[in-house]
Amino acid sequence: MTILNRRTFIQLTGAGTAAGIIGAPMVARAAGPKVVVIGGGPGGATAAKYLRRLDPSIEVTLIEPNKEYFTCFMSNEVLAGDRTMDGIKVTYDGLKKHGITVVHDLVTGVDAAGKKVTTKGGQTFAYDRCIMAPGIDFNFEALPGFSAEAAETMPHAWKAGPQTALLRKQLEAMPDGGVFVMVAPPNPFRCPPGPYERASLVAHYFKQHKPKSKIIILDPKDSFSKQKLFEQAWTKLYGFGTDKSMIEWVPGAKGGKPGRIDVAGMAVETDFDTIKGAVVNVIPPQKAGKIAFDAGIVEGSWATVNKGTFESLKAPGIHVLGDASDAATMPKSGYSANSQAKVCAAAVAALLKGKEPPAPAYVNTCYSIAGKDHCFSVAGVYTYDKEKNAIAEVAGSGGLSRLDASDEDRKREVSYAHSWYRNVVADSWS
Repeated sequence: MTILNRRTFIQLTGAGTAAGIIGAPMVARAAGPKVVVIGGGPGGATAAKYLRRLDPSIEVTLIEPNKEYFTCFMSNEVLAGDRTMDGIKVTYDGLKKHGITVVHDLVTGVDAAGKKVTTKGGQTFAYDRCIMAPGIDFNFEALPGFSAEAAETMPHAWKAGPQTALLRKQLEAMPDGGVFVMVAPPNPFRCPPGPYERASLVAHYFKQHKPKSKIIILDPKDSFSKQKLFEQAWTKLYGFGTDKSMIEWVPGAKGGKPGRIDVAGMAVETDFDTIKGAVVNVIPPQKAGKIAFDAGIVEGSWATVNKGTFESLKAPGIHVLGDASDAATMPKSGYSANSQAKVCAAAVAALLKGKEPPAPAYVNTCYSIAGKDHCFSVAGVYTYDKEKNAIAEVAGSGGLSRLDASDEDRKREVSYAHSWYRNVVADSWS
């Protein structure tokens, strides 16, 4: 693939995802329709914010149980010791300044027919349209021996926050010479390059503080996102491919598929072996967040939607975006959720006025930091095929960082990654 020209990418993303939103006039109007947004991650927060920016007459209520949100993106830097937990923490104060009512409670029911949302705290919220961005949940039952309780011993850390802090503490306490075992999830899952960035940054930490330690990735898949770029980085930084490699990747075809998880023995059984670790990071198979199942809008593991508006195919008036939806082609990433939220906000604002939603366009970009001064990325621009209800990547619109990039290019991409993080956080929550 070719590198996306960054100026072109900015032009395309500006023209695509925020067309008619960022430049919308903020005209004061009488009280208007009600929209309830469930979930305060990058999808829900962005949708709430852009609805208000597009039409301040819309009464937007965002319901999120946590008063602070920890971003999954950049959480691997916390594991490496290069970022603090406060460095991935955001609050909802910025959204309140846009006139959004933020309610910290847990949604327990969505009545599509009655158009109301109920919460654990006993509150009821009526809506004209509802946007759900519940993120992921885990198929613990797919891994014999593993459970939500077991994750307190073998953390997944795939929802950032306490699990991230727990895994970091375990890495700090691990003796030099110990083995860090990671169980990677099958497709599809949140942040496709994430497990391999995690392995890279844990190796980065080990290289500095526990140089005798080793990482074993047990993977049910036989390939993974940005594989050539990761393997190139591992070869350069961590001796990959040699008998002194700090990272060993075991694909499914060679015994990487996990079987039973032995929590008490801190081990993972495979078809060929039993792998013990001083620290074991089990990332389970994934599915849509629980409230999407409770609302009856899931088929299989994900909510089925009209990919032009993200309106549920099973419950009109409810829109589902981000990781929980079946928006195939686009990876399940924070930036995908941010982009989809803008498309969804524009569609909801139009539908509330009885108008046709604008033609959607979507973007995604993802940076992976593999070690000191070493980063690479993937980017893409997407359009909607209404006839097929499909999101398709625009030919030639994006691509991967080059394998033959210079050291300076790799270092520069680290600064791009950190700048991207600051921008997407500001865009979603400020």
